[in-house]
Amino acid sequence: MRSVLRFVLVGVANTAVYYLCYRLLLLGMPYVPAHLLAWSGAVVFSFFANSLFTFGVRPTWRRFLAYPLTTVVNLAFTTAGSVLLVEAVGLDERYATLLVGLAAVPLTFVLTRYVLTAGRGYGTIDP
Repeated sequence: MRSVLRFVLVGVANTAVYYLCYRLLLLGMPYVPAHLLAWSGAVVFSFFANSLFTFGVRPTWRRFLAYPLTTVVNLAFTTAGSVLLVEAVGLDERYATLLVGLAAVPLTFVLTRYVLTAGRGYGTIDP
């Protein structure tokens, strides 16, 4: 349960990193490219925060290269959901991705835990 709470805290911080980047990028580009670039930066932040703080594993190149697998599902979900909310529902583009991102949290936790801790315990920094 502790890892779930830590994941939520990292998620809040990650959402703030993403949303700040997204809003800044919206000043100079359309919402879909802004979303994709902000998402990319947030992935790097999320990898390090989840490795060290949530699951207590060393951030290695191998894990870093595997980590995007956890976020591809999140990316597809948040991108499609954002487009749906903006285009079909008419929700303001500044808030659509925030709502969809929150809805993606449970699935992302399970995928993240699997990729970062597969075959090993977690909770302490491993060798």
